[in-house]
Amino acid sequence: MKDVFAACSCFGLLLAAGSYQLARIINRRVGREVCNPLLFATLCCCGVLLLTGTEYEVFYENGGKVLEFFLTPATICLAIPLYKQFALLKKNAGAVLAGCTAGVLAHMAGCVLMLFLFRMEAAEYISLLPKSITTAIGKGLSEELGGFPAITMATIMLTGLFGAVAAPGLLKVFRVKDPLCQGLAIGTSSHAAGTSRAVEMGEIQGAASSLAIVVTGLLTVIAAPLFARLAG
Repeated sequence: MKDVFAACSCFGLLLAAGSYQLARIINRRVGREVCNPLLFATLCCCGVLLLTGTEYEVFYENGGKVLEFFLTPATICLAIPLYKQFALLKKNAGAVLAGCTAGVLAHMAGCVLMLFLFRMEAAEYISLLPKSITTAIGKGLSEELGGFPAITMATIMLTGLFGAVAAPGLLKVFRVKDPLCQGLAIGTSSHAAGTSRAVEMGEIQGAASSLAIVVTGLLTVIAAPLFARLAG
């Protein structure tokens, strides 16, 4: 079977797109929290590769890299709701900055806690610092500070998936009802993957989450080198 996949130049693209579309069909019947398309597609792709013994390189070279190519344009598209709600965001600029700053500090404090609680190695600790920002920034920041980019990429992916799946439920638990606050919370904690969910919740949530990605990324780039020194 893996030989058939290796011979198909569109294998990775077809697998990913097909899994995502299947998840959307299921989602219409059972609800998003039960079957999040992003999570379902990721697990489905991993399952197929493991069950067939197909190497990740085959998936990537045979269509997977096409998805990576469109990652940046797709992220830029998140600026559309940001543009539409620019007046509202400008009016609440102080709240946006305060919310993103609080989110970044809470994330950094959590990493410091894990550093001492689990007696992590410096490189492992540093690898976790960029986990709540977008991949393009997080990978480079991890490399520059001496972390493991592979670990950083994995944690960024898991953080985004968790945010996309759990955000609506957590917002209900903590009774966060304001659309602007909802968007800031999602974008600050779970970058682009979470923002894709925020866009579906509403235009204001999507705009606030898109802006939070940018602000959180900038704040993390500033704060991460300072917190990295704690690893000694």
